[in-house]
Amino acid sequence: MVNHQLLLFLAVLTTFHVSSNSAPPPLSTTATEFLQTHNQARAAVGVEPLTWNEQIANITSKLVRYQRDKQACQFANLTAGKYGANQLMALGTTVTPRMVVENWVKEKEFYNHSDNSCVPNHKCGVYTQVVWRKSVELGCAQASCGKEGFSLSICFYNPPGNYVGESPY
Repeated sequence: MVNHQLLLFLAVLTTFHVSSNSAPPPLSTTATEFLQTHNQARAAVGVEPLTWNEQIANITSKLVRYQRDKQACQFANLTAGKYGANQLMALGTTVTPRMVVENWVKEKEFYNHSDNSCVPNHKCGVYTQVVWRKSVELGCAQASCGKEGFSLSICFYNPPGNYVGESPY
């Protein structure tokens, strides 16, 4: 006589074991480009790479769609969130994730590592967020604002960085 409960248990256990060992789905081209470009900038200063977090990416996706649909694609207020954040608005051109991150990394020239400050009359906070050593996860999204002719890109970093008095790397 076959014990049906035991067979059912074994089937569930086998299904769980197979699914728990399976690799996560591959990243989209956009996610891969955001992640690789961030990690290239981080490697250049000896900081560990970020990993892609799909939940954070979904949050940024909702935010850029909201900004596009309800706020005429204007910059989002990112000061109240639990993540570190960068955003870029581009007018009149198609902007790839690589271009977005490279734009943020350009601020490196204004960052003075010896005293952890920005050169006077310049900003460097988006660069320091990209390379912030304590951030380990990343999620980004973009929205095109058709008739306005520009796009908005946002990345969230977990945990956040850019604390006053603390060096990014």
